[in-house]
Amino acid sequence: MTMTITHLGTGSRGNSTLLETPRAKVLIDQGFSGTQLAKRLARLQLTPEDIDCVFITHHHGDHGGGAKLVQTKWNIPVLANERTALELDLVPELTTHFEALDLVRVGEDLAVLPVPVPHAGSDNVAFVASHGGERAAIITDLGSWTDELIAHVRGCEHISIESNYDHNKLMHGPYPYSLKDRISGRGGHLSNQQTGEFLAEVCTEQTRSITLTHLSEKNNAPHIAESTVLYYIDEIFTGDLRISAQNGPDFSHYIGQEATETTAPNKPLK
Repeated sequence: MTMTITHLGTGSRGNSTLLETPRAKVLIDQGFSGTQLAKRLARLQLTPEDIDCVFITHHHGDHGGGAKLVQTKWNIPVLANERTALELDLVPELTTHFEALDLVRVGEDLAVLPVPVPHAGSDNVAFVASHGGERAAIITDLGSWTDELIAHVRGCEHISIESNYDHNKLMHGPYPYSLKDRISGRGGHLSNQQTGEFLAEVCTEQTRSITLTHLSEKNNAPHIAESTVLYYIDEIFTGDLRISAQNGPDFSHYIGQEATETTAPNKPLK
């Protein structure tokens, strides 16, 4: 029994991640149009009707902007905290509210734990999904972290986490100072350096794979993000590190009792 983690795309123009077990298919976030969601799922030989439910991290449009659409178009249930549900005007009959740190079970083989993270103007959460005795963390849109988050993520077999910007590119770029300050503040986004520092605290010998997500197209570059993060974790992490692009899906990672000690080969994309 394995769980597949596949990013359908991450970035400022939309985010969604598929968690697939033998008995459940769940999306983390839905920031795409219906057409884009269907197109990206089709590359995995899936349709929106195959999705059991959608978990939303927070209400910002690139993460939750397509949540109500999946309810009205495909009758897909959405799970979110109360503020996020209200901000997105979700359909009450198809919406379930969760509380932070309340474990949510989906089917017989998937459990999802929402963990609060700081992000300005929202009630944001990370998710730690458990399957087959192993765990995968999906963490996005945070300018800093808490001891609580570290405790829940440490030792996860897979970690997907934003690596939004390179500090020098942001500070020397064209953005106005107010926007630079918001992005780099406690309620903003993680820089490559911060992501590396966080991963250095949570990676253990159990951590087999990492995906860097939500890279800024203007203030970052894949090779910069990868090299910066590896500087902090090179001596403690020997697994597979990938970068999720805006136009996914491009690859998958696997956890569970039947997963190999290192990342399994990429799932074919058709």
